[in-house]
Parts: sequence; structure tokens; C-alpha cells
Amino acid sequence: QVQLVESGGGLVQPGGSLRLSCAASGSTLSIYTMAWYRQAPGKQRELVAGITSGGTTNYADSVKGRFTISRDNAKNTVYLQMNSLKPEDTAVYYCNRPSSDYQIVFGSWGQGTQVTVSS
Repeated sequence: QVQLVESGGGLVQPGGSLRLSCAASGSTLSIYTMAWYRQAPGKQRELVAGITSGGTTNYADSVKGRFTISRDNAKNTVYLQMNSLKPEDTAVYYCNRPSSDYQIVFGSWGQGTQVTVSS
């Protein structure tokens, strides 16, 4: 069973950047669609960005043009580059393995990594 560990979060000022990492063990990520999700206080968890095994990407409207999802199959890691961060991006960010249509999540949720955007 794949184990996913998120890292790279932190406190950043509005307009700043962060790169999140999702490292996997126990399985090879390259054959799966992978995605980043986030959950802000008092809100439901939402899909932020996804990438298929073929490299096709998908983004929430709120992050298009600012966030970039990528994968390094050699390192079995998925990344989320976040630029031009806004206070409303503050949330705990998680990675997981969804179905190819993003309707179902197959993995267990990890602890996530906290991103706080504040001046």
C-alpha cells in the first residue's frame, strides 16, 4: 500500500512562493493519477491540482496560472509549486491518489502540510 508524506509548507507573505513535495513509498507513483488537495479551517477539503500518469494537468479555477503540479517519477515524488500566494490559499495541503476523473480518492489521508499566507 502506498504511503504518502507531504512536506514543504510554512508561513509566507502574500505574493510569495512555496514548493510542496509529496514523497511516496510502497508503490510506484508513475502509473497513477496524483493530486493535491487542501482544507481550510471550517471548509471542506477541495481538489487543488491533479496530474495523470501521462502528464495531463488539471487545476482548480482559484489557482490556475499561479500553481503548477509536476512529478518526478525517478524520485517517486509529486510537487506543487505555488506562486503569487494569497491569504485565501491558507490551508492544510494533502496529496493523494484519485481516480482518473478525480471523483474517487483511493488512498488514506496523511497529516498534510500547513501553508499559511499572512503578512
